[in-house]
Amino acid sequence: MAGLQQTNSEMILLSWVRQSTRNYPQVNVTNFTTSWSDGLAFNALLHSHRPDLFDWNAVASQPSPVQRLDHAFNIARQHLGIEKLLDPEDVATACPDKKSILMYVTSLFQVLPQQVTMEAIREVEMLPRHSRVTREEHIEVHEQHFSQEVSFTFLLSSCCSRVVVSLPT
Repeated sequence: MAGLQQTNSEMILLSWVRQSTRNYPQVNVTNFTTSWSDGLAFNALLHSHRPDLFDWNAVASQPSPVQRLDHAFNIARQHLGIEKLLDPEDVATACPDKKSILMYVTSLFQVLPQQVTMEAIREVEMLPRHSRVTREEHIEVHEQHFSQEVSFTFLLSSCCSRVVVSLPT
């Protein structure tokens, strides 16, 4: 049951991110690992909800993923009160840690508007399965300790229970 709840929470988070970053053609978030390593997704997520905080084009044109990640983490800390839980160098890799990315995105989810449409959820359901979960991620989920899984599921369920799902009128 906890695994199912975690999967549903991840799907809601991914739907929210994709819906929030839809207007940023450079950003295509399909997972909680590689989609974040260039720093654009974090910045687009912040900019989509708070465009007053920075100039998107200036950030998108920065030459280094580490610079873009550092920018996003500093903006989130200064303006949203989210501690810098990740080091840019740890995210700007070929395969960043999924649990760390999920934890940080969950922190953003808790302070930014959370409306998720059914269309966005259906879109995530239609993504190819290999885009959402790599073989390594699948193995990692099964190797997690029970206490970590319970803690993570509790955190996601506590924030995701407040999600507003918009139904078409």
